[in-house]
Amino acid sequence: MIAADFPGRSPIVFPMRIIHTGQLVGSRTVVNLLGRTAELELIEALLAEHSPTGLCLLLRGEPGIGKTSLLDAAAVRAEAAGLRVLHASGVESEAEISFSALHQLLYPLRERAGRLAAGQRDVVDRIFDLAQAASLDALVVSTAVLALLGEVGAERRVLLIVDDVQWLDRASATVLGFVARRLADTPVAFLATARTGAVSCFDEVRLPQLDVRPLDEQPAATLLDSWYPRLAPSVRRRLLDEAAGNPLALRELPVTLTDRQRHGQDPLPVLLPLSGRLEAAFAPAIESLPAQTRHVLLLATLEPDASLAMLLPATGRADVDDLESARQAGLVFADPVASRMSFRPPMIRSVIVQLSSPAERRAVHQTLADVADDPCPRAWHLAEAATGPDEAVAHALEQAFLAEFRRGGAATAVTALVRAAELSPQPADRSRRLIEAAYLASSTGPLDQVPRLLADARKADDARLVSGTRSGSVFAAATATYLLHADGDADGAYRLLTQALDDAATAKPTSEWIDDLLYALLFVCIYAARPMFWDLLGNALARFDPQAAMPLRLCYDAFTHSARTSATVHEGLARAFAALPTEAAPQWLIPLAFAAMRMDALSDYRHLVWHMIERERDGGAIVLALTGLLLLTIDSYHRGQWDEVETLAREGLDLAVANGYHLLKAQLRIRQALVAAARGNADLAQSLTSEVMTWAEPRGIGLTQAFARQVRAIADLGRGDYEDAYAQTSWIGLPGIPGTGIPARWMVMDLVEADMRTGRVEEARAHVAAAQQAGVPRVSTRSALITAGAAALAAPDDQAGALFEAALSLPDADRWPWEHARVHLAYGQWLRRTRDTTRARLHLRGAIETFNQLHAEPWAQRARDELRATGVATATTRPDTRTPALTAQERQIATLAATGLTNKQIGQQLFLSHRTVGAHLHRIFPKLGITSRAALRAALETITVDEHDQAPRPASPTPKIKTANEPVRQRTAEHRRIA
Repeated sequence: MIAADFPGRSPIVFPMRIIHTGQLVGSRTVVNLLGRTAELELIEALLAEHSPTGLCLLLRGEPGIGKTSLLDAAAVRAEAAGLRVLHASGVESEAEISFSALHQLLYPLRERAGRLAAGQRDVVDRIFDLAQAASLDALVVSTAVLALLGEVGAERRVLLIVDDVQWLDRASATVLGFVARRLADTPVAFLATARTGAVSCFDEVRLPQLDVRPLDEQPAATLLDSWYPRLAPSVRRRLLDEAAGNPLALRELPVTLTDRQRHGQDPLPVLLPLSGRLEAAFAPAIESLPAQTRHVLLLATLEPDASLAMLLPATGRADVDDLESARQAGLVFADPVASRMSFRPPMIRSVIVQLSSPAERRAVHQTLADVADDPCPRAWHLAEAATGPDEAVAHALEQAFLAEFRRGGAATAVTALVRAAELSPQPADRSRRLIEAAYLASSTGPLDQVPRLLADARKADDARLVSGTRSGSVFAAATATYLLHADGDADGAYRLLTQALDDAATAKPTSEWIDDLLYALLFVCIYAARPMFWDLLGNALARFDPQAAMPLRLCYDAFTHSARTSATVHEGLARAFAALPTEAAPQWLIPLAFAAMRMDALSDYRHLVWHMIERERDGGAIVLALTGLLLLTIDSYHRGQWDEVETLAREGLDLAVANGYHLLKAQLRIRQALVAAARGNADLAQSLTSEVMTWAEPRGIGLTQAFARQVRAIADLGRGDYEDAYAQTSWIGLPGIPGTGIPARWMVMDLVEADMRTGRVEEARAHVAAAQQAGVPRVSTRSALITAGAAALAAPDDQAGALFEAALSLPDADRWPWEHARVHLAYGQWLRRTRDTTRARLHLRGAIETFNQLHAEPWAQRARDELRATGVATATTRPDTRTPALTAQERQIATLAATGLTNKQIGQQLFLSHRTVGAHLHRIFPKLGITSRAALRAALETITVDEHDQAPRPASPTPKIKTANEPVRQRTAEHRRIA
């Protein structure tokens, strides 16, 4: 049901009916308007034969909201129902012509006028002549029109449609208002539209009204996608926000954008330019406002974050009452209590600016600069008020927005630096600022703006780009970052940075110089994965006071000496992360996060990475958000959260593609491919790795190639194609060479399994010996599990059993569900082969359970095949659903373990030793019918504790457990409440 508001009486409630889409009426197709089901159902009720006769309805809404489309839909439905439709539209140019709208509405009935009485026929004829209509009395005309409609309606019902009643001539409005109020006894319906806030003589009629509201989010998005299906995600989001559900705005806002802007390759302006249709639709409402009101609106447009308390005094004489006319017109919402004002829709700001003159805008910017407290807005308004070069303004703008960049405003900092360059009187200063803008742009995207800015910098002043200067170093860092991320040209980036570091060493630079160079070099090292590159970084750190760049030193040690320095790196990471300020600079956080990922410790610091992503993904440094998303996909993969991997990778890919970060796009594709391979989607895995390898191989991006090989090896192992798996793994790690790299260190078990399944036993044992001698197990509990599992796989039968047991008994082994399940599978296979079928079944069931949770179907099938070979039917692999019996303390430990805490962390919470916690978990798993930590959450959701005997029983799900994405402090508080 839907109710229309009838002034002066209770709302009339209309029954709603289903309206079918696609009904053919003559040559016209009846279709539903997207998101307008309720309005169309009300119109259907108005037109229905069983509805009360003589109903009237006025549709009110802002320009472009879809009122005319609703009238068109009503006309189609009325004709389909057998009604005669008469249509008229108010036009400003005819507002002074008496009875012009009435002439348009009734002209199709001119042949019926002869049926009227002589006096009424004469009146109607004069209306049709129009030239003789000016002297007619409105009351006489009203009665004649009413008679004519009654005559026509006697044959079949009539629908009168009048669009834009605010522009009707007064004479027509008076007559139509008279007629509309007297249709109760006639077979005539009246449907009209008016703009929100527009004043007209028709307002006195007080017809029942229905406000046509903006489209909801989903219909608006669907409509935009149907017209512009290939918008970049960030552009799409911006357009939806600016249009605020206005269909005309959704259709017209993208019209003035370039293809590069629509695809996210060029940034969108602060205020979107408007098409002629949009400006024509909204301009009259702005132009009709008092001058003082327009001045306040221009102030609010050019400083949208300012409060009314700041804006109104800035005008010198305005107050809140000056906004009343804009509020009544539906253009703004002013909240004097909160001292804020918002525009409806937001794109109204563009109309206000387009209707103002350059001189007016400069004057307003100067006014805003005079009252601004924050240095960034003040500097920006001074820059916009400037009429020519001004070094003082350029310097203020540069300094203010470089500080803003450190707080996450990278995109605005690039724009500000370019503007500062425009205001620079000296070519050297212009060049320097353009170089700084290019360096920041290499982080903010779109990346193709970087070479344009660098080219402009060279044109401005080549002399400032000499080696050994601050500008020369930043130029090298910006160019190298662009080459790496846009083209994957690690060799070119390496050569540039080598020369820049040599030049900087002789120039005795400050640490600020070196940070940019070393930061760029770090990523060249990580992705190229070549020892020579790491040697350059190590030598540079030694030459340039490594204490001043501790995050870079920790990251260097984690990647090059992870086994030898594992304890030092873990301790250093804990101290460094604890010392980070709330808004940590990216040059500190990102190297630490990479080091933590390298040491399998990123889970402890996920919340910091999340915070960075949320800060940077909109208007910040896109490369930081992308890098953060990539790091979290790696961590989520290791923790067995594979659905989360796919979600994070998709978000990252949208950003990478839109902004030209091809290197990170390849890395994110690999994360998708890893999940696809393990889950048995071999075609997708092959397609993704082929795409990535085609891009990475010619460029020598070693890390990407190695991961692509790992994907193919996982797919081959899953389907039992061991020779192909061997071919892939042997490319990554040769027998006898320590597998300490990424992903070689993470692939020891893959290497060994491929060797063992193809009869290369000595090679397998060489891999194990190399990993053990290199100290790989010391890197992390995950590395220890992988190496121990590989050792058990390669061991002789008289040693394998003990080695498998040792692997599964390692501290926190079950925190890594993928590797843990693979060890269970390998152990179960070995037990079945050695005829210990009873124990084999236990481990195979555990493997099946975890593989099923991961949706790793090929691996689950391998485990099921092995279980079947022990004589157990597949049906017996279903989990035991009998009620477990946990003690209160076991319940506490299980709940905390399900959140991802280690045994040590749980012990600290409950004042137990980590060994005691491990012993409890060893008893808990069989009680719950599971074999790993990964299954704890699902098992706990099926039980609760009886408040009398503390014994678990089947019940409703347990309270939601906080995930590792949340800050450690918040999770700890929740753990204490649960405990």
